[in-house]
Amino acid sequence: MDLMKNVKICKALSDPTRLEIVTMISGTEKCACRLLEHFDITQPTLSHHMKQLTNCGLVDVRKEGKWSYYSINTDVLTEFKEFVNSIESNMNDTCIEC
Repeated sequence: MDLMKNVKICKALSDPTRLEIVTMISGTEKCACRLLEHFDITQPTLSHHMKQLTNCGLVDVRKEGKWSYYSINTDVLTEFKEFVNSIESNMNDTCIEC
């Protein structure tokens, strides 16, 4: 996964509502109407949040009639988790020039 894709995912997840949406659809698929029931937001605001999550690739959308169903894109999530897991802290590695 390239750097910009990870940046887009991090930006999408930096919003508390979007992070909660991702948690809600984790392991399942949810209709937009169910998401709206949970939040005190308008449908256009939910659409904005879902556009951010789908544009970064983390969430898939399936249309059925007038309804939209959202789920986690497991391939993208796996790649993002690998990126996060590759970040390490090594406090013993100090700069030799300092």
